Amino acid sequence: MNTKNLVALALLAGMGAVLHTVVPPFILGMKPDMMLVMMFLGIILFPDKKSVLLLGLVTGILSAMTTGMPGGQIPNLIDKMVTAFIFFGLLQTVKRFSGSAITAAILTAVGTIVSGIIFLTSAYFIVGLPGAFVGMFTLAVLPAAAFNTVFMIILFPVASTIFRRTKLVQTH
Repeated sequence: MNTKNLVALALLAGMGAVLHTVVPPFILGMKPDMMLVMMFLGIILFPDKKSVLLLGLVTGILSAMTTGMPGGQIPNLIDKMVTAFIFFGLLQTVKRFSGSAITAAILTAVGTIVSGIIFLTSAYFIVGLPGAFVGMFTLAVLPAAAFNTVFMIILFPVASTIFRRTKLVQTH
């Protein structure tokens, strides 16, 4: 992994942290996880295991530091690490379509739902949930998936063009 890739990944994680911090919680301390979109974008742009590991760890730590859910620190760490590799696996299965904004959007929707399930499940077992699992999934995860998908549809073409023009990414 070269320095340019590390800087690009750090910028994506930093932007995700800012977005994660400023978006207010909307149900029982939970908020749409904007950090996920930046993590997914980083995995799409830099699809290698080292980058996935680094993004999962960094976004997990940053999400844990900025979570609005009481006791959500450890579930955030677990969620981001596991979700990063599941997303990477999904990306590898659709590799030939990976340069498409539609593919990025679909993977983002699936990745956000997977992340929500992992987060809520780990929070349930570690600290308990402030509401029913199904209710929190319906009221927090599904709207977050929709929001993240729309955000990725807007962000992906812009980011991939910038990264391609600056020669930070060779594919797509």
